[in-house]
Parts: sequence; structure tokens; C-alpha cells
Amino acid sequence: MGRKKLEIKRIEENSARMVCFSKRRSGLIKKANELSVLCDVDVAAIIFSKRGKLYQYCSADSMAHVLQEYQSRVESDKDGCDIEGLYSKNGDYLTYGELLKTVGSELKEPRVEQISVGDLGHMQKQLETALMEIRSTKTKLMTDAQSSLQEKEKMLEEEKKHFNEIVEGNICAKKKKVVIDLNIAAHG
Repeated sequence: MGRKKLEIKRIEENSARMVCFSKRRSGLIKKANELSVLCDVDVAAIIFSKRGKLYQYCSADSMAHVLQEYQSRVESDKDGCDIEGLYSKNGDYLTYGELLKTVGSELKEPRVEQISVGDLGHMQKQLETALMEIRSTKTKLMTDAQSSLQEKEKMLEEEKKHFNEIVEGNICAKKKKVVIDLNIAAHG
């Protein structure tokens, strides 16, 4: 008996969605590892959960190396921005600005009639991918900012504790001095 065909749509139940995310994330990372080993290629996978948690896999020595390689390829492939370029070598490497510029120029008159539904669909996918990457970057920046603020909060709490200890020490010293002064006055 085979598996039931799963309809690809958003899972409404939160716990089922989290379980599915966990299993599929593990499966994706496993497939990335297998691709790397079987084909002797560098593979990097970056996943942000709904809550902004980062999951990553890199078959190379470092994620930074793979991302740097990707960026250098983007820079070297920036030659043309025509509609065929979206589908061929530049399709996956356009920067957000180039993508918006290309889509804007392709939708201007009189070329609108020349664009097929498939071309529009591909441009839509490119824009959605760029939007997802922007959201991921925004989430990471917000998470980093939150972590930084939490570290500052801890540091300020430690300073407050330290100053409170100093103040308490000064108060205790003043009380001892008053007691000593009273004892001297009583004996004198």
C-alpha cells in the first residue's frame, strides 16, 4: 500500500504544522547532506522558522565561505537583465534592486503584450523569493537587536547589583560609626 498524496497547502493546526516543519526540515537537511556526499558539491541550506529561529546546514568548511562564493558569482553574472536572463544563468542570482528594475522595465508599454503568462509567473516567483529573503533578513536583524538589548539589560542589572552592594556597604559603615560614636559618648 502506497502513501496518500498530500495536498500542498498551509497546515491550519499549529501543533501539526510544527511537527511537519520539524520533520521536513530534518528531511531537507538529510537530502542536502546526501547531495553533497554523492555528488561531491558544496551545499548550504538556511531555514528560518516562523518564530525566527535559524537552522542551517553547510557541507563546506564554513557557511561564510559558501555565501562568499555565492556573492562573487552574483557579482560576475550581473551582465544582462533581459527576460531570457531571468530564466537562464541570472535567474537565481539577481539582486533585489535588479529584480525590481527588470520587472518594472518588462511591464512598461509597449512590451506588455509580448510577455507570456509563464514569464509573468516566473517574475512573480522571483519577487516572492526576494520578499521571503528580505523578511528573513529583517527577522535576523530584529533577533540580533533583541539579543543585543538582552545583553545590555543583563549588564545593567549587574551594574545595579554592584552599586546596591556599594550603597549597602556604606549604610552599614555609617550605622557602625553611629554605634561607635554613641558608645564613646556614653563612656565619656
